[in-house]
Amino acid sequence: MGRSRRTIPEELLLLALDPATGTTAQPQSLDLGLAGAQLVELALAGRIAPDGDRIAVVVPRPTGDPTLDCALELLRRRGAPVRAVNWIGGPRLGLRQTYLSHLERCGMVHAVAGQMCGVLPTTRYQATDTDISREIRARLDSAIRTGVPPDPRTAALAALAHAVGLGKHLYPGNEGRSSRSRLRDLIRHDPMGGLVAHAVMDVQSGVAAQPRRNPAPAGRQAGAGARSAPEPARGVPSQPRHGSMARAVAH
Repeated sequence: MGRSRRTIPEELLLLALDPATGTTAQPQSLDLGLAGAQLVELALAGRIAPDGDRIAVVVPRPTGDPTLDCALELLRRRGAPVRAVNWIGGPRLGLRQTYLSHLERCGMVHAVAGQMCGVLPTTRYQATDTDISREIRARLDSAIRTGVPPDPRTAALAALAHAVGLGKHLYPGNEGRSSRSRLRDLIRHDPMGGLVAHAVMDVQSGVAAQPRRNPAPAGRQAGAGARSAPEPARGVPSQPRHGSMARAVAH
């Protein structure tokens, strides 16, 4: 996989970064979203494919992206298709920090050292190239404003942004309500993105016992059937707090 193209996990993280504070919005649900974004990126690379509500490895060949290849190898070792909700709900210790460190190495963010309460060392991250973040945001805005079906990458990014609760971060207040609703509706434009987004929301809701029926096309029902409000990601009790932007980061 060529590195000239930003991956969906990277773009989701850049969307979540608050330019004023250097912290990430919805940090706990974002961890789930990053795990889901890896699945979408691997599907776009032709390495995995949906199998009902499960994910199957179809081409185990590495992509060239170390973080994605680690996920691909873990999926391959399962030996059988794994339910998306189980994969996304599994432990992902350090995944957000891994991507933040990668973005720093690529020069897209800058780490700023600080202290919490004047004692605990902290690290916050500021975007170094705001044009990149504006370009990502412009793609979402265009899809929302024009109603033209977006490309699969943008549709999947929109689905994940909605699933992790970034709607209020991107389109705040009453004036952003219609944009948040349209962001949610973009789920229907990408089957894999829809499957993963619903899995992310199911993990947050604690709904993992029963498989979905025909989950891939469920994206077309996302506007009414996303079993949570347009900003669903509030509290993920099953997901440990880790890698918070206000937590010490070892270098």
